[in-house]
Amino acid sequence: MSTYDLILEAAAENKAEFKVDLLSVKKTSLILRAVNNKLRQTILRLVAENDKITVSEIYSKLFLEQSVASQHLAILRKAGFVKTKREGKFIYYSINKQRFLELNEFVKNILHL
Repeated sequence: MSTYDLILEAAAENKAEFKVDLLSVKKTSLILRAVNNKLRQTILRLVAENDKITVSEIYSKLFLEQSVASQHLAILRKAGFVKTKREGKFIYYSINKQRFLELNEFVKNILHL
């Protein structure tokens, strides 16, 4: 049963009228999934330890295929957890600290409902 079906079922059972922004729920799910992966957590730790780092440095330090490192970095970039900066022919990755502050605040709010 999908999340959408569960929401509809709960609404019918409670006979309560409420609105759920399913697009926001889906976006939130993708953002949380981005950091709920061991390899991406390892990549984030490495990026944070190095202040700025290239994909080549990441895949060589973690013994990954370049394509694997790039795919995971793309997910983290799309979710806003890493930033990129081009310097000449190199693209450097760094942590987006603001995004982690927002995530921490979001999780705190969810846990204290």
